[in-house]
Amino acid sequence: MLAVTVATPVVVAGQASAATTLTVAQALAAQDGRTATVTGYIVGQPTSSTTVLTANYTADTAIAIADAATETSTSRMLYVQVTAGWRTGFGLLTNPSLRGRQVTATGALTAYFSHGGLKSPTALSLGGGTSPSPTPSPTPTGGPYDSTYYAGAIGKTGPALRSSLHAIIRVQSKLTYDQVWEALKDTDQDPANANNVILLYTGRSQSKSSNGGGADDWNREHVWAKSHGDFGTATGPGTDVHHLRPEDVSVNSLRGNKDFDSGGSAVAEAPGCYTDADSFEPRSAVKGDVARMILYMAIRYEGGDGWPNLEPNDSVSNGTAPYLGRLSKLLAWNELDPPDAFEQRRNQRIYERWQGNRNPFIDHPEWARAIFG
Repeated sequence: MLAVTVATPVVVAGQASAATTLTVAQALAAQDGRTATVTGYIVGQPTSSTTVLTANYTADTAIAIADAATETSTSRMLYVQVTAGWRTGFGLLTNPSLRGRQVTATGALTAYFSHGGLKSPTALSLGGGTSPSPTPSPTPTGGPYDSTYYAGAIGKTGPALRSSLHAIIRVQSKLTYDQVWEALKDTDQDPANANNVILLYTGRSQSKSSNGGGADDWNREHVWAKSHGDFGTATGPGTDVHHLRPEDVSVNSLRGNKDFDSGGSAVAEAPGCYTDADSFEPRSAVKGDVARMILYMAIRYEGGDGWPNLEPNDSVSNGTAPYLGRLSKLLAWNELDPPDAFEQRRNQRIYERWQGNRNPFIDHPEWARAIFG
């Protein structure tokens, strides 16, 4: 069954006519940034340029649409970004029954996941007609800390949001490197076994008491590798629990100071992780966690306090410079793996018991794009 096909769009000053509704095929052929309305059938959740989930959805951040509800080729699918204001109504994790339904979207025809896409939707509706709604705010309110902790940041975007968040989260208690051991035993406690912690990359539940330097012990992994800025383990970024996690000693060593990216060889002790000469890919369940920790560090450490100005970039060859990549991949992971209960609980524990500050990208994942593009 095909979506209704209408006349080829009239292009005026780089935009399709507002009265024209495109098919998916037409939208895929018009990836030039114009604003257009497209009608198609929801066929799944895109997770990469060549992968679309049709069950067991992982996020509400994107849908793939096609001219036929039975389409299986990603080359004939349009990837539609589902921004924060639309997720409760159109995200497949929340609404799995939407698969196969016809949808109409208005937004910018531009690549998403390096694939033909529609981004920043201004209207989404079920069926073949448009029913525009107000453009959702890039920083929606409603979180439990919006009126208090984040009061100075709500409603802002871009550099103003970044500056406000830095001023908020830099107010914190600082731990020694020895205190980090006890903090991690609390923040990363296994919800199913109070005697254990969950290791970041391996996902293994391991006794809290087996921390140390032995091959199968767990130690303190600096997710922002401490050599990227040469800040070591002195009190400061080297002891900030928002980016320190328990990890198997040998897996921690294997990751070393590599940047984050996709691909490589499988890591035997950490199922779902991959690595090559210059990058490390964490398992899917913590990709977003890793991304949000990196972005937190970039906002918290802006060159003051005697520490380097940490900044994510799109490189995987940063050496000892205060940079860490790959930013484009981290932003995608932030959307593909939204905060779960474990990560949210961890953020709360750090705030209440250890440092008195929060990771804003766990409370507001949409702020990642609002700041870093």
